[in-house]
Amino acid sequence: MADTGNIALLRQKYEWLSSVMNEKVQRQWAAAEALTRPRGGISLVAQATGLSRTTIAAGIRELRVDRPLAAPGATPAERVRWPGGGRWSVIQHDPAVLRALEALVEPTTRGDPQSPLRWTCKSTRRLAAELQRQGHALSHQTVALLLHALGYSLQGNRKTREGASHPDRNAQFEHISRKVKAFQRRNQPVISVDTKKKEVVGDFANKGQEWQPVGQPEKVRTQDFPDKALGKVIPYGVYDPTANAGWVSVGVDHDTAEFATESIRR
Repeated sequence: MADTGNIALLRQKYEWLSSVMNEKVQRQWAAAEALTRPRGGISLVAQATGLSRTTIAAGIRELRVDRPLAAPGATPAERVRWPGGGRWSVIQHDPAVLRALEALVEPTTRGDPQSPLRWTCKSTRRLAAELQRQGHALSHQTVALLLHALGYSLQGNRKTREGASHPDRNAQFEHISRKVKAFQRRNQPVISVDTKKKEVVGDFANKGQEWQPVGQPEKVRTQDFPDKALGKVIPYGVYDPTANAGWVSVGVDHDTAEFATESIRR
């Protein structure tokens, strides 16, 4: 009965203090409580706090030996564990995992071109599953850390490839600029048309966000297959640089060019 009361008291103390104690303070507090008991102190404190007997014994050694925990150049408050403590890196356990990961991320240069993850290797979960299939034990979070260590990061596409430039490209733009200024001096219309890519029509998912009531997002289709009844459209903007005015029109699929011409003429 006495042990039950002591356990309850220790448990209450631990619950009050655990939120403000780091690992070092926890084990040394538990060690101090165990040393004040006449016998069976380690078992009693372990039962009350949930700390292992090994942890409490380590705290007792620290109290009795009274040696600093900090590494050279660091104050005791800067370290909680002994230097070299903690789990080993996955690379130390499995040095070949980096080479296997690179073979999946860059299959055309570092691995088999017929890799099953050639088009899906950017997903850390798929990479982890494939590495596990090859015998490497690691999670998708570890895959993300290893990718960062290899110099990879999540990136979107960047439009940089324009192809070869025509030798007369600059002369063409200079000619257009001269013509625009000449038409404007004679108060004749100048129209600029910018065509966008094809877009499917309907309740399809789009990038970006919009304000909606909490928990009530707009519901869209899970697949992006075009609706045969609605088809596709090609948005294009028409701009009058002289009047600094413009508008957006929409052409329907293959008839876009004719529709755009008619809009401009009107």
